[in-house]
Amino acid sequence: MFADGPPLLSCSKLRVTVPGRLLVDKLDLTLNRGEVVAVLGQNGAGKTLTLLTLAGLRDPASGSVLLGDEDILACRRQDVARRLALLPQDTEDIFPATVIDTALIGRHPHIGPLRWESPGDVAIARNALQEMSLDSLSRRDILTLSGGERRRLAIAQVLTQQPDIYLLDEPTNHLDPQHQLDGMRVFRRAADAGTGVIACLHDVNLAVRFADRCLLLFGDGRWELGPTDDVLNERDLSELFATPMETVEWRSHKLFVAGSA
Repeated sequence: MFADGPPLLSCSKLRVTVPGRLLVDKLDLTLNRGEVVAVLGQNGAGKTLTLLTLAGLRDPASGSVLLGDEDILACRRQDVARRLALLPQDTEDIFPATVIDTALIGRHPHIGPLRWESPGDVAIARNALQEMSLDSLSRRDILTLSGGERRRLAIAQVLTQQPDIYLLDEPTNHLDPQHQLDGMRVFRRAADAGTGVIACLHDVNLAVRFADRCLLLFGDGRWELGPTDDVLNERDLSELFATPMETVEWRSHKLFVAGSA
C-alpha cells in the first residue's frame, strides 16, 4: 500500500531490564507505515519501559533501536520529536494554560527557537482538538478539565505534532467507552494514512478491533509477536494475564473475556 523503504522504527536484539530482572529479551520488531501494533501484558511486564526505550528516552540493556536507518540514540532530540510522538500514561499540569495553547505544544519540534506559532500551526491544533471533540473547550483552563477531557487533550497534542510514528502508553486511560473508541479510531485512521502506531493497551478487545499485529510481553524476557488473529488466543492470553481467558463470538467477531478459575 505504501512505498517500499526502511521501517519507520525498528529494534534488534533489544533487552529491557530493571535491577535484578530481565523484562524483555532480544526483541526484534519493525514498525511500518500503515500499521497499528498493540502491546499487551500484565502490570510490571515492561510495556512502558519498552516504549520509552523505543522512543530513545531510555538506554537498552543491549541491542539497538533505529529511527528509519539511524540509531535513535545518535539523533538530536528535536529531530526525533519531528518524527516520533510519545503519549505517556498520565500528564501532570502545574501551571494554568488554555486548551489551545496546550495542544500547540505539539508544534514546538517544528518551530525554530525564535518563532511564534503560525496561523497554520494554530489550524493544525484546532483540527486536532476537533478530532477529539474538544474544539468548544479551546479557551478553557486545563486545570478545570476532567480526567477524561485532559486525556483527550493529551491525544490532541500528539496529533498536533503530526509525526510519522505514534508511541502510545495506555491511550484510553480515564476515557469512557465512547471516547476510547473515538481515540482508537483516530489512530487507526492515522495509520491508514501512512503513519505507524505502537500502543500499549490493557483492553484485549481494543487490540482485536484496531491492531494489525500484537506484541505480548510476559514479563520474564519472553515475548510473542505476530498478526492479531494468530497471537490473540485463549491459551496465550490466559498465560499472559495469569487468569483464564475465554473466547466469545459476537456479531461474527471474536471477543475475549476473563473467565472463572
